[in-house]
Formats: sequence, C-alpha cells, structure tokens
Amino acid sequence: MQAPTLKELKNASYSGIEGLKGSVKLVDGRWKGRPYKKGSASRPVVSFVGNLRVTGDLDGDGADEAVVLLNYAPGGTGQLLHLAVMARKKGKIENVATTLIGDRVQIRDVRIEPRRLFVGVVQAGPKDAMCCPGEVTTRGWTFEPGGKLDRYTVTTKPGRLTLETIGNTEWILRSWDLKAPAPKQPTVTLVFKDGRFAGSSGCNNYFAPVKEGNIPGDVEIGPAGTTRKSCPNNEMSVERRFLDQLARVKKFSFLVTQLALSWEKEGVWKTMLFDKRQPRPADK
Repeated sequence: MQAPTLKELKNASYSGIEGLKGSVKLVDGRWKGRPYKKGSASRPVVSFVGNLRVTGDLDGDGADEAVVLLNYAPGGTGQLLHLAVMARKKGKIENVATTLIGDRVQIRDVRIEPRRLFVGVVQAGPKDAMCCPGEVTTRGWTFEPGGKLDRYTVTTKPGRLTLETIGNTEWILRSWDLKAPAPKQPTVTLVFKDGRFAGSSGCNNYFAPVKEGNIPGDVEIGPAGTTRKSCPNNEMSVERRFLDQLARVKKFSFLVTQLALSWEKEGVWKTMLFDKRQPRPADK
C-alpha cells in the first residue's frame, strides 16, 4: 500500500511525544494546547517540521512507511524534536512509533533500511552551548515488532561541525530565504573544497575563500572571483543577488536536511537553503 501522503501526515494524530499525555491531532501541520494559565499566551505547540517525508519499508511487510519530524515547544526556549513512524493500516493512517531526538538538534539526513532507521544530526556536545551545537554524529534505531524503536550507537566517536562536514558535496540553491523560493533556472550551486566555496552563480562560475570562526558554524567569506561570461538579464540578476548574499554569510547549519547559509544585512538576518544534489545514474 502507498505510504501516507504529506497532506495526510500534516493532518494525522500523533502520540508518544515526551511531556504530553495521550495523542495530539494536527491540523495543517500544527496543534496548539490550552494556555498554561488563564489569559497567558504560553501554551504547548506541536508542529510538523518542514515538508520532510522519508518513505521505505521499515518493518519488512512489503508496504512503505513514512518517517516524519515533529517539533514540540512546551514553552520557553525548548524545542524538542521527535521522529515519528507512520503507516497506512486497513485504510487508516496510524502512528506506529515515536521517539525523542533531542532539544534544538539539527538534522543532516534521514534514511530507512529494513528494520533500521538512521538520522544524521548536529547536536550540542559536552562543551557546546545549546544555541550553537557542534557535535556531528549519526543516531540509529532498530524497529521491533509492536512498533518499538530501540536506539543503538552508530557513530562510536562523534565528530565536530566543520566545513568539511559539507565538503565534497554539490548543493543546489532552493530558497533565497525561508519563505522566498529561488528560481529553478538558472541553477545556482555550491561546493566546499580546498578552503573555498565554488560553483555556478547562475551565469558564471565563482570561487570565494572561506574560513571558520571560533564558534561551531561561524564562517567568514572573502571576496568572490568569477569568470566573465555575459548572459541574459534574468541569469545576471540571479547571479548578482546570490553573490551579494554569499558575501554576507556568517553562519552555516542544517535545516531539515538542507544546508542553511545565514547572512546579515543592516542587522537583519536571512537564510539561504540548499538541497544536496542526488547522484546521477551515471555517477552511481
């Protein structure tokens, strides 16, 4: 049977969220509880994270399940990220398993194998502030009969968040900011290699030196150089905008498997989002 659709998942019921009793029913990807105190604006909120929907046959029954992320904000600064496994059973959408990933954890990737689930994360290490996670590791779970996720260690020695974490991968620009999609054409790309960012800026190829700061995720980008090809106005407009924003980038992180480059102008912060380019058939 087909795995639950994104629309179904954003309007499904979920249980097993730590700190909440019973189940919550999302409506358009969101659930709000009652205020903690009468007249107070503070209340528990559960939100569907992005449009993440990873499918695969997790329990080995021949039908695909869907894995999604839920964020539970109990109030204050806590952002408790949960992973939920959803299945279509007898025509109904069922939450077969839910587990806590952690507080303010960044997701690098999610993948499903038979009876196993892997999530690449960036999390706060022993010496990291919660605002600035710098530990890179992979979480793993085995899916047991009855819908239980048993966690086990995949990465015995966590790494640190550095530019090498995103290196040797081609990233494709998808959004100028969180709610401002970038055009599909021309394609803007980014690769980190040998101490610099490089790729296609829409018309020309570019390259810009980049170095890390003292806090995980902090970066400083030097002046970009480009080839000198002339292109139609729409391509040159995309190129000018991208190079201007790239020069202002001060942080990199991950947002629901996407590379996030955060840049600042006149005290206002915005974030460009990039997808990892999937291997072409010839590359496999």
